[in-house]
Amino acid sequence: MLTRLGRFMSSSKTISFFWVTHDGRETKVEGKIGESLLENAHRNSIDLEGACDGSLACSTCHVILSESLYDVQPEPTADEEDMLDLAFGLTPTSRLGCQIKITEDMSNTRIQLPKASVNMYVDGHKPKPH
Repeated sequence: MLTRLGRFMSSSKTISFFWVTHDGRETKVEGKIGESLLENAHRNSIDLEGACDGSLACSTCHVILSESLYDVQPEPTADEEDMLDLAFGLTPTSRLGCQIKITEDMSNTRIQLPKASVNMYVDGHKPKPH
């Protein structure tokens, strides 16, 4: 069954995975299938900014995926690639958390947070979950 969360559809099924901070601390969370990584981070009080609230207008929800997880994701759009060009600490497996939906193959994986982000709007602005 699908339910509406903000602008995105997600199911009631969940998986467990880990958020990893730049200093290596891990936080295990439950993720709803279909929810974006940005939505999950906000719901679980993970320090992932998302200044544009998922509208593809910034790079503050930059995350780093494992190579195996990156390889099974849909290709980034040209708009996402443009925003990633502005991200701090870009890696070959960087993506925007607002564009990555949680899937069953993310179970027990680790999502790495970069050391910093660049917010061209207002430094320190972090939207609250809806």
